This record gives sequence, structure tokens and C-alpha cells, in this order.
Amino acid sequence: MSDALTHECGLALVRLRKPIEWFQEQYADPAWGLRKLYLLMEKQHNRGQDGAGIATVRFDMPPGEPFMQRARSAKRNPVERLFDDALSPIRNMSDALLRTIAPLDLKRRVPLLGEVSLGHLRYGTFGGRSSDACHPFLRRSIIASRNLALAGNFNLTNSPELFELLVEYGLAPVGGSDTGVVLEKIGHAIDGEHDHLIATSGPGSFSALEGRALAQSVSLQLDYGRILERATARFDGGYTLAGLIGNGDCFACRDPAGIRPAFVLITDEVVAIASERPALAAVFDVGVNAIEQLEPGHVLSIKRDGAIAKTRFAPARPIRQCSFERIYFSRGNDHEIYEERKRLGENLAPRILERLGGSVEHAVFSFIPNTAESAYLGLVQETERIMRKRGSDEVCRLVAEGRATPERIAALMDVRVRAEKVAHKDQRLRTFITHDAARRDLVSHVYDITRGTINTGDTLIAVDDSIVRGTTLRDSIITILSRLNPSRILVVSSAPPILYPDCYGIDMSQLGRFIAFEAAIGLVRQRGDDALLDEVESLCKGQENLAPDRMKNHVRLIYDRFTQDELSQEIARLIRPKSDDWSGEVEVIYQTVEGLRRAMPEHTGDWYFTGDYPTPGGYRVLNRAFLNWRERSDSRAY
Repeated sequence: MSDALTHECGLALVRLRKPIEWFQEQYADPAWGLRKLYLLMEKQHNRGQDGAGIATVRFDMPPGEPFMQRARSAKRNPVERLFDDALSPIRNMSDALLRTIAPLDLKRRVPLLGEVSLGHLRYGTFGGRSSDACHPFLRRSIIASRNLALAGNFNLTNSPELFELLVEYGLAPVGGSDTGVVLEKIGHAIDGEHDHLIATSGPGSFSALEGRALAQSVSLQLDYGRILERATARFDGGYTLAGLIGNGDCFACRDPAGIRPAFVLITDEVVAIASERPALAAVFDVGVNAIEQLEPGHVLSIKRDGAIAKTRFAPARPIRQCSFERIYFSRGNDHEIYEERKRLGENLAPRILERLGGSVEHAVFSFIPNTAESAYLGLVQETERIMRKRGSDEVCRLVAEGRATPERIAALMDVRVRAEKVAHKDQRLRTFITHDAARRDLVSHVYDITRGTINTGDTLIAVDDSIVRGTTLRDSIITILSRLNPSRILVVSSAPPILYPDCYGIDMSQLGRFIAFEAAIGLVRQRGDDALLDEVESLCKGQENLAPDRMKNHVRLIYDRFTQDELSQEIARLIRPKSDDWSGEVEVIYQTVEGLRRAMPEHTGDWYFTGDYPTPGGYRVLNRAFLNWRERSDSRAY
């Protein structure tokens, strides 16, 4: 993607199913689980560069010694820093010592070594950028089973309402971040579960128990389906959450619409959970068929004794898995994602050939690194297939007419798409361009070009996976590509135009920043139709105090005035370089929503393209985003 976005975070959970002594004997590595957590986080480093954190629960610690530990970092290369520190106490231990040292002694030397560990990679969409904003968050208690370490990949649209609900409970939550509110909601539900179990009467009740025996009995009976049902009953948003309990239990859950991803691997040695399937496959050297998705609306819990349960905690909803996850965010070495991205490129081939007049002789196909590469491959392969089919049909026609010659047949069948890697991304700069203030200074240095790849009169087809703000295209990429002096630059987006804000994990909440919205407003004003904007504003204000489930998408009225081709032409005008040094043309072709759905039929989460939100809160966010734009406010829409 040419525009940098903050977006979905990454999760990793590792729960050993065998004691640490087993890993000492089997692998001569009592830190096997901690190293696997490190690898899972590194394999998902694309999901978070604002910080990282790890938390561990250590079984069988003597009274008075810490059983739950945490470390967080918001410095550069946070994952490396965290694990360098975590593993430094055993770096100089001999193999013999690693095989024989008692696990308790080892835990005392390595505070983050335990039987269950949780890791998180953060891309901030709300809150600060210090280590205090990094997950996991902790909720402490002197009762082990009331301690909670929580991490998540999520955004909620109704955090302020949930905060007020906590206040009504009689709690005194500090801060209003999504994570703090979710932590307290789940923590409060855990407290409620304890109270419920203690108050339960009848056979097997706890009425005859007290003290440590009571605490242990309650701990054994905690029901995470019931806990999550209570905690999330009023959540509006997309989420995957994972938690560690101080008694050794752990859990992971996924929102009922399946907006955010989660994958599970269960073997004889480990239960592991991650945001991306290829990370699990690579780290544990298993086939993808061994890995399952965590079902939407379900919680997977693992008790201290190793019992695994999967329970529905939320009513079923239509599944709306995020399509942006497949287009851009997840790494493309997932075989299904790779094929889906290729299909996105294939879908565009007929329209590009139409723009080229049916000939590829004076066209160069390339892509904007790096996540657009798979779509680019699909586009090139489908273009060649179409050209070969046309050539084959023409040969058959010439043969039937008796006009075929060897030279003519050779010319028709010898069709090659000129595919070049024209643009190169300087990956060393990627860490520094996360924040807008820094990006403005560095954006022109992010891409380099390969000179000599374009001839006079060529059309350059530049495939991007999506166009969000258009900032980098306008300020950098098109200007750089124009130095190759093509007669035309055809910018091809493998995703449809982004028309609406996201509020479920991607930092795309400001409507006025979208290049498609900017183009639509430009067209409205060019046609002297400013009254339409007043009408939409009035409609949005009229429903501002309605419950979210009664709100409608009135912003759609603006987009309905224009065809996608009209919008694309205006976007092309907006991203064209201002310089007079290049006289070529810029055109834009977008994927259609129908093409998107054909490419990835199981990922119907397309609200940023269609305005069809999976939860009521999405419509409230859209409503507020439009009013913020009209009021020239940069405030967060949720």
C-alpha cells in the first residue's frame, strides 16, 4: 500500500501442554515455549511497530513469589529488545545445566519463563505511544484467579458508554482507552463469576469451604463462556482478545461477526494462537490443515489442569470477516491469501486491456512495492492468457480462411507482457513513516526507480493494493514514476475505492482524508451542488441522538451522484504531479466490489467500500465522521 496505515495489532499465545522438565529432556531447552512466542511475534512483526509486550504465568510458584510477570517496550525493534532481556539470564548457561536445573530455580532466574505466555504487537489507533499504551494490560489482585493479563486486536465503537457502565457498577476506572475499558469489563465479569460460584448452594457447593480451599475450588470452576458472555454483552466492534489468569487458566475469544482474525494450533506439546495462520505453520512446522480458525463468537479456554474447551459466548451474527486483512494487512505467504490477491489482479486484466486498446506492445506492467506484488502477478498472468486466447482464435480464423502464414502465426502467438520492477521501496525507512508528522518529511525518499525500463510512448501500469488517502501517490510515487517519462501512468488499485471510515481496528476514521471522498466533494462543488452537502449534514444531525441501530448511512447520497468512472477520473486529476516537467496523462482503475467478492467470497467485511457496517456502532461513527468534516474538526469519530 502506498499510504501507511496504523491498523490491526498482532496476538500470540503459547500454552505448554507438557511440563518444563519434558522440554528440558526432549530439546535441552527449558525456554522452548518462550522462544516459540518470540518466533510467533517476529513472524507477525508486520502487524505492529509501535510497541510490543509479553506476559507470562508461572505454575507452582511458592506463596510470596510472583506468579504473573510482564514486560513492554515502545522503543525501536521492541520484540528483539524484550526477548533479549527475557532470555539473557540463560544465554551463558551450559547445555548440561539447561538439562538439569530445577524448573523452579530456572523461573527464579528467568522471570518471564512460564507455562503460558501471551505476546502482543501494537499498532496504535488510540492512546499514547509510550510503553504504557502497549498490551498486555494487567488487572492485579491478591487472589490468583482474579488476576488478569489481557491483550487484543480490536477497536470498540462505544467505549465511552462502556466506561459509564463501569462507573454505574461502582467501579472507578482510570482512563478511557478501549483496552482499559475492556480490561475492567472482563475483570468485573471475573469478579462476578467468583461471587456467583461462592453464592451457589446445593451439592458440590462451596458453602463448607473457606480460606485457601475455597479459593482453589472456585478457581477450578471458573466458566469462561459465562464470563465472556457477561463482559462482552454490550460490546460494539471487532475484536480478538486473549487473556491469562493468575491461576494458570488462559483464554482467547473472537467477536461474533468474525471481523478480526484468530487461528489455533493444538498439538501434543502446545496450544498456540496467533493472528495469522502462516506464523503458526512456520514456527511449529505443521501443515496449514492442522491449523483452525477460532470460530466467531466463541471462546477457547485452557484450564490450569490442561482441559481445553470451546464455548459460544455471544449470539451468532452474520459473518463479516475483514477483507482488508486479505488485501493488505496479513502476510501474503498464506496460500489462500496469495491466491485471493492474484484473483484481484486477474479481475482487472480485461479493463486494462480495454484502456490499452487491446494491445500490450507499448505497455509496461509494474507494481508499487510490496504488498501489491501478488495482485500484479495475477494481472500479468491473466493478461498473457487473454492475449494468447485472442491470438489462438485469430490463428484459427486465418487457417479457416486459408490466409495463415508461419510468420503471421508466430507473430500472433509470440505475445509477451513487458513486466518490470520499476519501483523499489526503501524498507529501512518504513519504521520512521508510521506517524504523519514524520511521513511528510520522508515520503519522497521511500521509493526509488529503475531507469531505462520505460521507452518513449509507453504506458506504465502501476498496480497498488489500495488507495486510501492518496498522499504518497500524489506527493511521491507519481512524481517519481513520471521521471521515467511514460506517455501515460495507469494506476490500478486491486481494491475498490475506500469511501467510508473504519472503526474496527484500522486507523481510517477521518472521512476528509480519503482521496475518494475528496474527489466526490470536488465533483459536487464543480457541479454547483453544495446544497447536497447541506442536506446530508441536516440528515446526519437529525439522527445524531438516535440509538445506533436506528441510524442510516446518509453519506451514501454524495457517492450515489457519481459513477465509479467519474470518481476515478477526478482522483486521477487530484494525484497528478503539479510539476510542468512531465506532460503525460494519469488514469486510475479501481477494482469493483463485485470483483472483490468474487476473489474472496468468505471475507464479506467490505464496509469501507460499501458503507454496509457489520455493527450498529459503525453507522454512528460514519455519522460523526461526516459532521466532524463539516465542522473542520480532527476529533476522533469514536
